[in-house]
Amino acid sequence: MKNKHVAVLLGGFSSERPVSLSSGKACADALENEGYQVTRVDVARDVGAVLAELKPDVVFNALHGPFGEDGTIQGILEYLAIPYTHSGVLASALAMNKEQAKKVAKAAGIAVAESKVASRFAIQNKHPMKPPYVVKPVNEGSSFGVVIVHEGQSHPPQVIGSSEWKYGETVMVERYIHGRELTCAVMGDVALGVCEIIPTGHSFYDYDSKYVAGGSKHEIPAKISPNIYQKIQTLALKAHLAIGCRGVSRSDFRYDDRHSENGEIVWLEINTQPGMTPTSLVPEIAAQAGHSFGDLLSWMVEDASCLR
Repeated sequence: MKNKHVAVLLGGFSSERPVSLSSGKACADALENEGYQVTRVDVARDVGAVLAELKPDVVFNALHGPFGEDGTIQGILEYLAIPYTHSGVLASALAMNKEQAKKVAKAAGIAVAESKVASRFAIQNKHPMKPPYVVKPVNEGSSFGVVIVHEGQSHPPQVIGSSEWKYGETVMVERYIHGRELTCAVMGDVALGVCEIIPTGHSFYDYDSKYVAGGSKHEIPAKISPNIYQKIQTLALKAHLAIGCRGVSRSDFRYDDRHSENGEIVWLEINTQPGMTPTSLVPEIAAQAGHSFGDLLSWMVEDASCLR
């Protein structure tokens, strides 16, 4: 039913506003090309009132970061009884909290990296675990605030305890996993292809690798053995279901094959609001599976519901 009125939520007020503006524009343009009536909503604190007046048939959530993917906007949409895309309140909140998501994944039998949660001030003077390790905000996306502490580094990164830090008081410290960066998208109850991300001129898949053209190379399908490929797909779908995700999600993994082909596969996190920019992964992975960008977005609009 492509005569639906779709409100595309974009922008917002998190640190990921620029990414959301880019994702939202791409989605709105593509949905218009698919024949939907589209209204672009640059989200502010009055979004509830705006949507109540607008009365769209469906909300396409293209927000990233806190408020947009942590269950908050999802709760507002449930209250307004407007069908929306992506995951619901609980799954969004769980997935956004990296430590809680890892607990659920681990309980489902998925291997995760050893980690601990601490105040950023508690780790600024003494290593919280033997390097190498990674420090990351508990509730951020797009690799904002991620710091790698390398082997032999004499002290924790000073930025964690400084006034420049703007990613919250609580951080997750996680064992650094050597290896290749793999990601797998799930669409409904189907795991799509596995992609290897190869950062270009960056030590890891950071913000610029994700969103600057040429920042990374995407190998789709990933050049790994068929059994590892299938295992990644199985784990991505298992995480999607265990956390209770709906619509489209993307799970990130590290695959350490330095010592054997079977190696070590470690699940890092799940993204319930994957980017939809020109350099984003899910549209590329979907295209490799035979779904055009327009087809992917149309499927998401038709899949939209409340009580997700």
